[in-house]
Amino acid sequence: MAAPTLGNLDHEKQSLLSQHKERHFTAGEIVRDIIIGVSDGLTVPFALAAGLSGANATSSIVLTAGVAEVAAGAISMGLGGYLAAKSEADHYARELKREEEEIVTVPDTEAAEVAEILAEYGIEPHEYGPVVNALRKKPQAWLDFMMKFELGLEKPDPRRALQSALTIAIAYILGGLVPLIPYMFIPRAQDAMVASVILTLIALLIFGYGKGYFTGNKPFRSALQTALIGAIASAAAFGMAKAVQA
Repeated sequence: MAAPTLGNLDHEKQSLLSQHKERHFTAGEIVRDIIIGVSDGLTVPFALAAGLSGANATSSIVLTAGVAEVAAGAISMGLGGYLAAKSEADHYARELKREEEEIVTVPDTEAAEVAEILAEYGIEPHEYGPVVNALRKKPQAWLDFMMKFELGLEKPDPRRALQSALTIAIAYILGGLVPLIPYMFIPRAQDAMVASVILTLIALLIFGYGKGYFTGNKPFRSALQTALIGAIASAAAFGMAKAVQA
């Protein structure tokens, strides 16, 4: 049987890659933004509503204050997400420019850094030598290699900042409205608070389970931890309101 040519070998590799579908979870940044938004959205308005209920405020006052907090919180959290993503993009651009200059001005030093990186993976000099030489002939590939393996930076999505802001803000609103729903239908704040506690704890359990599932942690443990944090926050706010009132 004749040995496969390089062209046939490439074709075989492409065929194998097309048949092999890896099921990696690739929406990590979006999930992170949702977790940030929903967790704060559920906890902060929940604690605020409990605190106001403890101060004997009416349901209408609790609802008004809660909606105002949700709006302000969504804007603040969304802006924070936007600025964080924008800072990451600016940092990447600065480091990219610096690497470009170093490849042009000190190519031997940069080539030595490539060799050092490959050596850390246990690759021998006679093995990484051709790789270093090949990268030197392809400046863009060389630059991409240095950004990823020397600096550990991935090229950010140019839409990431706006996407992050909107995701966090919408998630905060959705989470923040949950503890306020009972106050829309129950006139007496103390009665509404009981319903709010039950509804929010259920939402925290569901959210905590989903968070644990998507982040690779134990879902049931995550659900209990998330609900416990929300319960402590609301109990603390309620207790402080009662103490101040007394």
